[in-house]
Amino acid sequence: MSARFPDFRLGKVLATSFTGTLSERRGDTVERIPTPNRLVDWLAVSGLAVESCTAAQLERAWELRESIHAAATAAASRAPLPASAVQVINDCSTQGRAAAALTPEGNREWRLGPASSVEDALGVIAADAISIVAGERDGKLALCASPTCQAAFFDTSQSRTRRWCDMNTCGNRQKKARFNAHKHENPGSAK
Repeated sequence: MSARFPDFRLGKVLATSFTGTLSERRGDTVERIPTPNRLVDWLAVSGLAVESCTAAQLERAWELRESIHAAATAAASRAPLPASAVQVINDCSTQGRAAAALTPEGNREWRLGPASSVEDALGVIAADAISIVAGERDGKLALCASPTCQAAFFDTSQSRTRRWCDMNTCGNRQKKARFNAHKHENPGSAK
């Protein structure tokens, strides 16, 4: 992977990790998969390795990513799901070919064949999005409390009260901003 691109922000949920490839959606956006080869890299580190990606496949991946983000945001806000987003997610889900496999630990993992394409990997991501938006998994969709991020994430914490998509980025930024604001309000308290 090339050092000239920002790091991937990988989480435990495939669909929301995929939407995290575009971050700071309400600030200075950061695109983490700007090229076809970068999408190949992201798919590989996500367990969905494919040989290559075309510009058209990258465009389709971006369309799926934004559709998942729109549907997850609506679900987290308890708003109606956008029909166009649902259509893209469903289309990608039905166009992919992947096999579900049971791991020795009793978990499901998706397997792509040696000749698998980007569409097959996108089908897996779409199926994962369907399972979380439909409420089939233990957890809940939430929106990051960072005013510049507002990413949809899947909260599996015991209390289901997580506030940040990622504590190491958005959470730490917000804590630092609060600390600095407090320090400026009370200059003598920082000693």
